[in-house]
Amino acid sequence: MFYGITPKSRLMLGTAQYPSPKVLSDAIAASQAEIITVSLRREGAGGAGFRDLIKTSGCRLLPNTAGCHSAREAITTAQMARELFDTNWIKLEVIGHADTLQPDPFALVEAARILCADGFEVFPYTTEDLILGEKLVEAGCRVLMPWGAPIGSGQGLRHEDALCTMRAHFPDIPLVIDAGLGAPSQAAKAMEMGFDAVLLNTAVAKAGDPVTMARAFAGAVEAGRLAHEAGLMGQRDMAVASTPIFGMAALS
Repeated sequence: MFYGITPKSRLMLGTAQYPSPKVLSDAIAASQAEIITVSLRREGAGGAGFRDLIKTSGCRLLPNTAGCHSAREAITTAQMARELFDTNWIKLEVIGHADTLQPDPFALVEAARILCADGFEVFPYTTEDLILGEKLVEAGCRVLMPWGAPIGSGQGLRHEDALCTMRAHFPDIPLVIDAGLGAPSQAAKAMEMGFDAVLLNTAVAKAGDPVTMARAFAGAVEAGRLAHEAGLMGQRDMAVASTPIFGMAALS
């Protein structure tokens, strides 16, 4: 699914903003996630302790370039992350707008092209724009990560029609909903729509009980995927009786 790796869990989890290291560790376990995102910006004071924690999780690491606002900055951060975490995987974020945290499409494609040529396996944080998606695939990306809504907003799937169109347009490219999810029901909806996975952070980290919320998201993602595989019934404009009228008693 993801550059030759097929995890059992379709839930990816971010590691920022948790109340404590223990809550983070317990939330990772409760989520059953096999892929967690990590930021190079955590590697300050106490960085060694954080590395020890994520190593004990047993999860595959997906470093990110969070906070980068130019292609050059993102490329440098990716190279440093590869050295530190010993992986070619990189979640590429190049932010173009400070308020919306929307990706800069031009810098994103530029950075993706350079990183792919340098042997990175790039997971680009993007929008539901089809042309941008095509440019990223042309640059060498084999995964696309469109946002559901702005980062940390909890708005869910704000443009469902556009996301459905994107799913249909890229049938052979793994698509991961990244950012904007706030409730397990929203994650289930994304999976019902045929997306391959979801990545979330704030919805779990800022919940009243992050560990229980991580468990809730794990169940929702599994349920949504099962529903997609089973095949949802089509919507109808009118009611259709589910109980047959054949054999009903007739009054004379």
